[in-house]
Amino acid sequence: RSFIVAHLSPVSDIIRTIRDPEKPNTLEELEVVTENCVEVQEIGEDEYLVIIRFTPTVPHCSLATLIGLCLRIKLQRCLPFRHKLEIYISEGTHSTEEDINKQINDKERVAAAMENPNLREIVEQCVTEPD
Repeated sequence: RSFIVAHLSPVSDIIRTIRDPEKPNTLEELEVVTENCVEVQEIGEDEYLVIIRFTPTVPHCSLATLIGLCLRIKLQRCLPFRHKLEIYISEGTHSTEEDINKQINDKERVAAAMENPNLREIVEQCVTEPD
């Protein structure tokens, strides 16, 4: 159990610094992600389910899918343990949350999005640590 708690902090630390696609702020500064939005569950030996629930700044945020994509890419690259990743919009905080949840949790759609050079560049700008 304490191991799971130990994993919450690295997950929070990883997503805290992701930048908003439109604003100069991080997702943490905009309260899109908080420490409370991360859940880690053990699902096997040395494997964990990481659940992120983020809150877009406005209910019709056109960048919610992109933010979900940034969260997924950064965590896939940075998590130091085997994991499954589920990313959701906090319930009731977005007008098309169901569609977006499907999109950001669909491996093929995520892979296709990352093949788009424009989209990939935006994601890279959001997830790259400032020097």
